[in-house]
Amino acid sequence: MSRHQIAALLDRYLKSETTNEENELVERWLEENSNANAQWHDLDRSAKDQWLSSVFSEIKNTIHETEAKVVLLPQRKLGFWRSIAAVAAVLLISFALYLEWPSLQSRLHPVELTTLQVPIDQKSEITLTDGSRVWLNAGSALKYPKTFNGKTREVYLSGEAYFDVRHDASKPFIIHTGTLLTTVLGTAFNIKEDKNKRTIQVTVTRGKVSVANGNKLLGVITPNQQISFNTSKAEVVQATVNANAVIAWQQSDLHFDDVSFGDAIAQLQQHFNVKISFGNIKLKDCRFTGTSLRGEELEKILKVMCAFNNANYEIRPDGSIVIDGPGCNN
Repeated sequence: MSRHQIAALLDRYLKSETTNEENELVERWLEENSNANAQWHDLDRSAKDQWLSSVFSEIKNTIHETEAKVVLLPQRKLGFWRSIAAVAAVLLISFALYLEWPSLQSRLHPVELTTLQVPIDQKSEITLTDGSRVWLNAGSALKYPKTFNGKTREVYLSGEAYFDVRHDASKPFIIHTGTLLTTVLGTAFNIKEDKNKRTIQVTVTRGKVSVANGNKLLGVITPNQQISFNTSKAEVVQATVNANAVIAWQQSDLHFDDVSFGDAIAQLQQHFNVKISFGNIKLKDCRFTGTSLRGEELEKILKVMCAFNNANYEIRPDGSIVIDGPGCNN
């Protein structure tokens, strides 16, 4: 029985809508602790949470983690709280209350988070207190605690970021991205949330990552594997990808060593946050080696790539780019 069901039972008792058995449980407790006239439904949210917090605290200190048993709360002065204390008469659900304690405690005493918001024309890098490093792409935001004091290390991401997490077997690192939970002990991976396409992609470059939608496990992925989750359709696709191309956006330099034209263009899309497509699909398979482009503008890089691959490019009015031409086989 949940906390909301307990509250509903108390409301029914106060309205004389409970069964004889429920009445006996409630009235027995009231006899032992003295009755009063306050009404549960007259209390505001803060008052309800304040009282529940005190009840939960006593249960938390009394119930062992693996036991479910009846707990008799000690007699104490509750003032106007006494009438709503009827909720504790249903002590058969005390273990359920104990299980709900962490979520209530988080709501009553939330961890203070710091927000790093990156402008749309910039990128940013941060080292967290545990030594983990995070690179944030343009327009992204990361919420994180100043210190990781609990049993987990949890942060909240909106947008795209590359994580290099410091290993700590005793404290899993959890990234919240919408409803998606990415859990690791220590590894390197990229998370990209695209709100327009309603997708979240997790790509691993080192180690192993667990990805879940709420309580539902979507998959466990290793280097060069990616999970793509459609948030509107709740569909998941797992695939093998070029992880280096996916994380190209966070590198200050672009390095191309025996790569296909398709993979190189994928790196450019990530690095410059621009849409690039092929008019001639066969161009994707052309390969070139030994090219390193440092700090160049996009158009200069495209000129070099197209020269290597017997191609040309066109910039459309909407800013997107189309690459066409006969290609390397002609």
